[in-house]
Amino acid sequence: MKLTFIGTRAFIKSRTPQHFYNAACIVSHRSTHIMIDCGVDWQGKLADIRPRPSAIIISHPHPDHIWGLQDGAPCPVYATTRAFQKVSSYVLERHVIKAYVPFTIGSLTVCAFSVEHSLLLPTVGYRITDGTKTIFYIPDLVYIRRRAAALKNVDLYIGDGARVEVPRVFKRGKRLFGHTSIAQQLRWCQQEQVSRAAFTHCGTDIVTEPEASAQKVAALGKKYGVDVIIAHDGLVMKV
Repeated sequence: MKLTFIGTRAFIKSRTPQHFYNAACIVSHRSTHIMIDCGVDWQGKLADIRPRPSAIIISHPHPDHIWGLQDGAPCPVYATTRAFQKVSSYVLERHVIKAYVPFTIGSLTVCAFSVEHSLLLPTVGYRITDGTKTIFYIPDLVYIRRRAAALKNVDLYIGDGARVEVPRVFKRGKRLFGHTSIAQQLRWCQQEQVSRAAFTHCGTDIVTEPEASAQKVAALGKKYGVDVIIAHDGLVMKV
């Protein structure tokens, strides 16, 4: 399995050549190429993406994750019912997914796991396997529901890079929303015995202070025993 990070920027004003486009990733295995998320930066550019997506799966319907589909898509799109409701005017080949119900796209098996991130818009992370290797991809979250099952035998965790050490989490009633920290996610990796991690959806600190942020993340990786990197636009990883 191969990952191509075609975008790694959160929904922020700052841009650099390393973090220019909204976070999106192509997961490839044999002739199957699944694009995860399609933010507004990708509107009008889908025909130019390489490798060309076989399908697009959506984590949640915020602008930096789904608005790139306003002109349609050249392939099937998979998302929750709620996500499709938010973009009801988009002309798409729609495939509705349900949390914890696996489905196949080509040679890859995908399962969505519910996570906390937004009060109004249900969000899912994706566990994807080629039968030998397994990844878990979630670009925005406070926490993962059924975390042990989501991360069981995962070879690579790809997580939310909005915050390095200090989370941005709020509470309304009993509900939490926002972004947890890279530090917290590395703790989860340690607890669930996930040895490799990469972070995308990079926030302002990482985008504007890359060297200092990389040093902090490397130190956190050493502390929790996880081989960790900050992803950047154009990065290719093999799993």
